[in-house]
Amino acid sequence: MRSPRDFFKPLAAGAPEPLREIPFGPSRMIHFFDPSNEKMLGKLPDIAAKADIVLGNLEDAVSVDKKEAARAGLVKVGKEIDLGGTPLWTRINSLESPWVLDDLTTLVTEIGNQLDVIMIPKVESADDIHYADRLVAQLEAKAGVTRPILFHAILETASGMINVEEIANASPRMQGISLGPADLAASRRMKTTRVGGGHPGYVSISDPTDPEDLSAGRVRAQQDPWHYTVARMVDACASAGILPFYGPFGDIKDVVACEAQFRAAFILGCVGTWSLHPAQIAIAKKVFSPAPDEVLFAKKIIEAIPDGKGVHMIDGKMQDDATWKQAKVLVELAESLADGDAELTEAYGF
Repeated sequence: MRSPRDFFKPLAAGAPEPLREIPFGPSRMIHFFDPSNEKMLGKLPDIAAKADIVLGNLEDAVSVDKKEAARAGLVKVGKEIDLGGTPLWTRINSLESPWVLDDLTTLVTEIGNQLDVIMIPKVESADDIHYADRLVAQLEAKAGVTRPILFHAILETASGMINVEEIANASPRMQGISLGPADLAASRRMKTTRVGGGHPGYVSISDPTDPEDLSAGRVRAQQDPWHYTVARMVDACASAGILPFYGPFGDIKDVVACEAQFRAAFILGCVGTWSLHPAQIAIAKKVFSPAPDEVLFAKKIIEAIPDGKGVHMIDGKMQDDATWKQAKVLVELAESLADGDAELTEAYGF
């Protein structure tokens, strides 16, 4: 077993020292793009101006015959395209695939200083992170990368769910974890073909109003099949000091359900989500930015209880040190999002 004192030492001679705290800039959406699509690369600067994070996808949505083109396209993005300061991420192919070694070798050595985060799909245990951790450290040292590239795991299997806490704590490189609902649903043998969101068959019902007629007056309410998963993922991330994200919402046209699912994840503690289409960028920006009225009330709590001590009544509601902490979370998030955003600065009263 490694000594805790060694946890923050580089895993390869000459690699950059691991970070002791995960950077947390605006992270409301990770917008996916296909680096093999030249037309999409032409639009990327405009997309980057709207998105908090852009991610070049090399995995599932890229067909086998386009894997190398996608990798080369991402290298082109890192070397030639001005993203205006928007962080650049990638989702590599899964660790058991024949493409992943070339993904890591090419990207780290050619655009390692431009790449902020590597998203690793289908992570099942800390061993997966340890393998990639050592390899990336060696490549960083070889290429002279000056700051560590962080890792983001996708929770896509039942084994990953069982081991989510150890995954979250596997390495100082761990930036966060995202829910991968489609693969996780298949791994669990869930009976759905949807990518995220609810299901009309997953419901609860009220008791009948007439005991003689079991169908009388029964109200049906659709439930969220991802509630437990997201809550446990959030706890694992919070305890490790990393960031939880909701994943994809596959029904691009159903913007109402998309917004509802994003909002549930936000309230549970997720900092952001994935966007698969430009329409979802605006939804994520709206949902994962705290509501102005909530921020204004949180500011009122902090102003009335600057030291967080004691019990106070504010607008007829009891406030104490616990609600003061909740208010701090909202206000600190609002401050980070409003920095450089005139519209949010005005809405939040900063």
